[in-house]
Amino acid sequence: MKDIHPKYYPEAKIKCSCGKTFTVGATKPEIDVEICSACHPFYTGEKKIIDIAGRVERFKTRKAKAKPAAPKKIRRKKNQK
Repeated sequence: MKDIHPKYYPEAKIKCSCGKTFTVGATKPEIDVEICSACHPFYTGEKKIIDIAGRVERFKTRKAKAKPAAPKKIRRKKNQK
């Protein structure tokens, strides 16, 4: 059962799309990430909407065009007035 574990890199380089880089221990020598603690809204306190392919805008457009739902009619039983 020798050599079943992956190679460990104690100083793996992490690169974020925001430009921040840092080192951690990992099983890969370099890791590219899209979001990190320097740019994540939970840590920065900023609220961002990450819009991929205009999905948020299309949703807002559909919501604006939608008709408000008509109130449902209440059916009464035959014995009630």
